[in-house]
Amino acid sequence: MGIRYSLVGALLVGSLLVSHSLWAQSSAATPAADKPQTLEQAAQQRARAEDMRKEADKRYAADEAECYKKFLVNACLDTAKKAHTKTILEARKIDTPAREFQRETKRAEADAKDQQRAVDLPRRKAEQQQQAADYRAEEAAKAAERENKKAAKARQAVEGREKTAAQQAKREAKQQQRAKKDAERAAKKAKADAKAQAKAAAAAGAAAN
Repeated sequence: MGIRYSLVGALLVGSLLVSHSLWAQSSAATPAADKPQTLEQAAQQRARAEDMRKEADKRYAADEAECYKKFLVNACLDTAKKAHTKTILEARKIDTPAREFQRETKRAEADAKDQQRAVDLPRRKAEQQQQAADYRAEEAAKAAERENKKAAKARQAVEGREKTAAQQAKREAKQQQRAKKDAERAAKKAKADAKAQAKAAAAAGAAAN
């Protein structure tokens, strides 16, 4: 029995050493992924790394289930874990430069926006000042137009009253002139009537004599 356990232990240790050595060599030999040149490449690279992680997790779960069916369970689990770790590290080597590129790009875009805002600030201030001046000028023009309309209405009212007064005076003058003519005609008629009466009276007196 002791010999059997010693043999199992030796096999287990040997398996662990071999697995660790192979994992270390494979991990060291895995080169870092090239840094992407565009955001699209970075997104694709990160998606590939995520797929690798998901696949590694799925494979690790399947390997674990198989390991529990084997005699050397711990050695099998250790090998599965090493393989899982190796793939995760490979995925990280792909993901890291893509993530850094995205971060650097966002930082560069933010810096560019800050610089553009700094450049645009004097122009925006000038535009705001011009807009304020235009608004004040427009309001002043509207106020002047309102005052002009008010003054025009006042002038029209005065002119209307003056025209009405002139027409009234003209009518009154015509009435006075007509009344004067009527009075003159009446006076002439009365004078003629008086003269005729006097002449009739004189004729009647002469006839009586």
